[in-house]
Amino acid sequence: MKAWRFYAFGDMRLDDIELGPCPPDHVLVEPMVVQPSVTEAQLAFGIPTLAYENIKSRLETDAPIQLFGHEFCARILEVGAEVTGYAPGDRVAARAKLPCGDCSMCNSERGNDCRRGPIIGFQLPGCFAERALLPAISLVKVDDRISDSEAATLQSLSDSIAGVETAQIRPGESVAVFGQGSMGIESMQAARACGAGRLITVDVRDEACKLSLELGADYAINAKNDDPIEVIRDLTDGEGADVVFECAGGSVKQGLAGDKALKQAMHAVRSGGKLVGVSWFGTPLELDVDFFRERSLRYIFPDISSQAHLEFTVQLVATGRISMKPTITHVLEGIDKVPEAFEITANKGKYQAINPAQVVIAQ
Repeated sequence: MKAWRFYAFGDMRLDDIELGPCPPDHVLVEPMVVQPSVTEAQLAFGIPTLAYENIKSRLETDAPIQLFGHEFCARILEVGAEVTGYAPGDRVAARAKLPCGDCSMCNSERGNDCRRGPIIGFQLPGCFAERALLPAISLVKVDDRISDSEAATLQSLSDSIAGVETAQIRPGESVAVFGQGSMGIESMQAARACGAGRLITVDVRDEACKLSLELGADYAINAKNDDPIEVIRDLTDGEGADVVFECAGGSVKQGLAGDKALKQAMHAVRSGGKLVGVSWFGTPLELDVDFFRERSLRYIFPDISSQAHLEFTVQLVATGRISMKPTITHVLEGIDKVPEAFEITANKGKYQAINPAQVVIAQ
């Protein structure tokens, strides 16, 4: 079969490789639609971010290796002898991070906090290939009401659902979301679905602001034209939002906001409010800790999504409470288009993409 393998940062090749037999607790799938996450796209080009040192080490010692591809919709071709609940023909998506099953976190039913288990697309081969073997424990069935393209967004969306749950938004609380790329729009819609009151979004692109309004935001601020801190305070009786999500930070070279949006978000939270850090920055940051202390701010980070989050995500999309279709701006046909998808996703601002670029591998 054909599969994309990495020989070095920026050097990916479509190789013919052998795929072994299906293990008893796995399924053999045919990937249908796959998208690189923003983190994967940055790593593909050697841009420092989450897991950079680990990937660098593996490329130096083990290349060529299959990497990435945990955001997908696939069709089951074969199930292992010990697998129940799935059958050939089922469409599936998966959570990326799996529990090890042996640590104290796993043994106390906190497997989503396990740091020893493998990650699909990192320690385990992902779905940038014509076939893939996946642990059945990672999977969730895709509802018939969800398209293949929407299904490929479910894993990322489940992370946003987990982030909103971490924030513990109370019904009616005001929420501001900085950044309206894929994670920002997902977080905005998840906050709305979970009962947020006044919902404010911030971006620097007119098309992203327009889309956020179409998908449920009450106000969209273009930070190129207006000071988001002032506008958010004006919309919240001078106090600031109860909960602020920062989803815009990251490498300026890739069209992200560096730490500018984070510093704005800090000042857009009311005293005693919550700042939820969604972005990965790839470099150490300097923050005024006394500012957080003086205002009793809580700077929190999303939990890793669990199987329950992924199953709930399927229901939110299937019932139309969250809509991902309008965010899918770039869809490429054929497995040979995978490098182009990485290029677009690593530079979404340049290509005016919202969701990562998708590749249709099979119909």
